[in-house]
Amino acid sequence: METAVIHEGYRASEMLGSLTTPIFQTSTFTFETAEQGERRFAGEENGLIYSRLGNPTVSALEERIAALEGGEKGLAFSSGMAAISAVLIALTKANDHILCSKGLYGCTYGLLMMLKDKYNITSDFSSMQTKEEIRSLIRAETACIYVETPINPTMELVDLQMIADVAKEYGIPVIVDNTFSSPYLQRPLELGCDVVVHSATKYIGGHGDVIAGLVVGKAEFLNDVAMTTQKDIGGVLSPFDAWLLLRGIKTLPIRMDRHCDNAEQIVEKLKMHPHVKYVYYPGEGSHPSNAICQKQMERAGGMIAFEVYGTKKDVQQLLNDLTFIKIAVSLGDAETLIEHPATMTHAVIPEASRIEMGITDQLIRLSVGLEAWEDIWNDLEQALNKVGQIDDVIATK
Repeated sequence: METAVIHEGYRASEMLGSLTTPIFQTSTFTFETAEQGERRFAGEENGLIYSRLGNPTVSALEERIAALEGGEKGLAFSSGMAAISAVLIALTKANDHILCSKGLYGCTYGLLMMLKDKYNITSDFSSMQTKEEIRSLIRAETACIYVETPINPTMELVDLQMIADVAKEYGIPVIVDNTFSSPYLQRPLELGCDVVVHSATKYIGGHGDVIAGLVVGKAEFLNDVAMTTQKDIGGVLSPFDAWLLLRGIKTLPIRMDRHCDNAEQIVEKLKMHPHVKYVYYPGEGSHPSNAICQKQMERAGGMIAFEVYGTKKDVQQLLNDLTFIKIAVSLGDAETLIEHPATMTHAVIPEASRIEMGITDQLIRLSVGLEAWEDIWNDLEQALNKVGQIDDVIATK
């Protein structure tokens, strides 16, 4: 993979020897003759037509992510939600059913609610801990299974191979949001799943300067997506943003190892702090999902969730007391970022459903960056020390 992130999908000899992938910043492409234009629109001749339908810079990115995930084809979108929307709309019709993992990103949940309101496409949410549980929720109208693992923001894991095995019994495709892991840590297609989606804004880009989404899967399915929900809805990636992702992805292995190293250090420190009630990190031995982590992930990643003692106000004050850790809702950047899911990324989810997902007012999500871990911890510690009444907390423990 360390070689693939640098070389896959681009051949310098085809681009005048340019070491870096050129940016084809053009909206359209010319035809040599009117007949050639006719053949291309009829699908009788391969070639470029219009950047919404294909662009060399974007294609290089699509080839690279397909190689990294072990898929036949990749597609690039203007955001992670554009990618997710295109896939789910392509796989469903009115009155269908989607089986989902228990926790989901707030905007994915919002999309599912919109599909329900407009097209009566219903959803069930499952912890997916056993084959029996999954089978019990599959209906005749179930069109697909949609999974996040690790789940945002609770860091619970789902056994992808188990889900893929059950789905194959019913001929149902499995879509996996692999944003939290990146292909460096987890490759769902190798475990039997059918489609992988990414918010490439996060670890794929890695520098907080681009909004993008990626999809990888079988060529037959993604060719259909490209010519329907991608082309006609139009959520395509610009050539410049594709170039930014190609630049960022080259350092993915190095960055992911540093994210993981830092996260492991911070987890150990958080576990020992008297103001921290729980730490959610699947790489930690006592985490309920640790066995699954050992089975399907290379390492546990750079994302941590933790609960503190106190009120919502206490949690918000903790975030306000940080000095260089930034309050922001993204993740996977060089900078360490922190947010409050209940009032930010998952605020759209009704409170009862949110609590059932494990997203309490005391839960904090931390995207551990590339800074010196000691500096990250020093900032967290000084803010944690100010939460509530420490003597009372220690007495309860």
